[in-house]
Amino acid sequence: MGIEEDDIDPARFFDDVEMRIGTITSVEPFPEARKDVYKLRVDFGSEERQSAAGLTRYDKEELLGRQVVAVVNLGTVNIAGFESNCLVTGVDAKDGDGVVFLTPEDDAENGTRVY
Repeated sequence: MGIEEDDIDPARFFDDVEMRIGTITSVEPFPEARKDVYKLRVDFGSEERQSAAGLTRYDKEELLGRQVVAVVNLGTVNIAGFESNCLVTGVDAKDGDGVVFLTPEDDAENGTRVY
């Protein structure tokens, strides 16, 4: 596995992609989705958004109240009738069992921009 994508202008990346810290306030099952995902509500301080996120390696109780890194300016995607309007970021789990969410090492204020 190598890094295969061409370099981009860092200024353009930060102009185009807005990532913020948010706290998960609600976790619901999403059996209508084709993939194994939860319906999440995430508090970004000044507003809440929802996301369809593949974090099902975690029990719902493990996710509630946890801070995540999310992309908030991708628009809205309709997934099986659910409007997902932020992308909670994650990586493939080392053990191959699902996705591990990205989170700040220390608590941060909801809505804080990620650089």
